[in-house]
Amino acid sequence: MVQHHHIDENILDEITSFLSFTWVLFLEEEFTIAIAKYNNSSTPGPDKLLWSHLKHVLKDKLCLMNIIKITNTCLDIGYWLSYFKTSTTIIIPKLNKVSYDMFKSFRPIVLLNTLGKLIEKVISDRLQFHTVSNNFIY
Repeated sequence: MVQHHHIDENILDEITSFLSFTWVLFLEEEFTIAIAKYNNSSTPGPDKLLWSHLKHVLKDKLCLMNIIKITNTCLDIGYWLSYFKTSTTIIIPKLNKVSYDMFKSFRPIVLLNTLGKLIEKVISDRLQFHTVSNNFIY
């Protein structure tokens, strides 16, 4: 016979509640800081868009604002465009291997669409800022 123990307290009552915060719309500065960090010589993804080209395009305020609107809308409706999920995998040989007849002698590299990488970087930077500034990680 299995005995069931009744717990008077709900385990969720023990969890300290934190103040929630509203996700603030992204700003131009967040995108310009993030894109400046990328090396122009990085290999482009399936979109073939080079960082140098994207940097040039985003100097135009209208283009930058449209990218920010796309980002904010994706977050607002909770939908990530399939375009940003598209990737290409390339296999490169590791250096100084005696033999290249084993899979371990190669390294797969996943290349994402450049614009998606930028948006993910901006989101990541924002999350990292909130994590550190709210002492979520010690």
